[in-house]
Amino acid sequence: MGSVFDEKDFLASCGSTKFSNNMVAAGPFSTLQDAIQAARDIWFNKVDVNGWLEAFAAHPQIGQTPSRDHKSPTFAQWSKGEQSTAMSTATEVTLQELVQWNARYREKFGFVFLICASGRSTPEILTELKIRYQNRPIIEFEIAAQEQMKITELRLAKLFSNNVDTASAIKSLSTTNIATKAEEDRVNIIGAHLTAATRATGAKPAHIPNRTRPPITTHVLDTSRGCPASGIEVRLEMWKDDQARPQFGEADIGGWILLGSSSTDKDGRSGQLLNMVEDLVPGVYRISFNTGKYNPNGFFPYVSIVFEIRESQKWDHFHVPLLLSPFSLSTYRGS
Repeated sequence: MGSVFDEKDFLASCGSTKFSNNMVAAGPFSTLQDAIQAARDIWFNKVDVNGWLEAFAAHPQIGQTPSRDHKSPTFAQWSKGEQSTAMSTATEVTLQELVQWNARYREKFGFVFLICASGRSTPEILTELKIRYQNRPIIEFEIAAQEQMKITELRLAKLFSNNVDTASAIKSLSTTNIATKAEEDRVNIIGAHLTAATRATGAKPAHIPNRTRPPITTHVLDTSRGCPASGIEVRLEMWKDDQARPQFGEADIGGWILLGSSSTDKDGRSGQLLNMVEDLVPGVYRISFNTGKYNPNGFFPYVSIVFEIRESQKWDHFHVPLLLSPFSLSTYRGS
């Protein structure tokens, strides 16, 4: 006789009510592999768009604690465990960046960023999030559904945890292509209904994600010593001359307005240089560093980095670091 599970067990595995009901009807299952094969068929061929979105919505955002009043306490507990590697590898900065990118993703696609996070670090997840953010909605909808299936498979393995064949079954299933040709065709069909289904669920993503840190930040790394550079004075300015803009080779005295100043801490990061505004004023900005005081015998008495923020970028975050040694420097736009 196979293992018998109820709707709550399968709801903890997926988050979709229709999936759970269909799994109960298809059971009991004699092996984990039988359960996973049935789950794939049900998920890709019997659960509708609303069921997919219901499953997506059950997940907390990566980096957030699952709600205590979640409809399945086991689901919430497993979500927390699956994010344990991400949480153990996160810093305050990467968590803030993760929150910001999660908001941008939800704004674009209308559902939470979904990834099988088990064993993955926060930097890995952030990299994947940024790559997938570039996708077209139909492509991303398919990827999210496939990631949900990966999560479901791992959770079904937990339900069958007393089965001695669990580890070998998961290993063999991990090399199997998740979506068959028929499943891919179905994804193309239902993807066209994504927008309508999102409206039906009442999703209303904010036009502008709330910021969790100032929109312009910086840090200084002493590359000659291989460590953060602390105690460097930093100034952030903006060009405010409405009649002109700073030009190469021309005097720019009088056009710069101080927005904020600070000093780098023991991690080389500056304090807050700008208020927590939602949208930046497009224009030309300048960050200046008192490098002469930090390196009295160095080549640079001070360093100024000038950059421009355009209208289309006013909701972005700009991290403009300085990599410094006594006789060389470099910078880049971070995130």
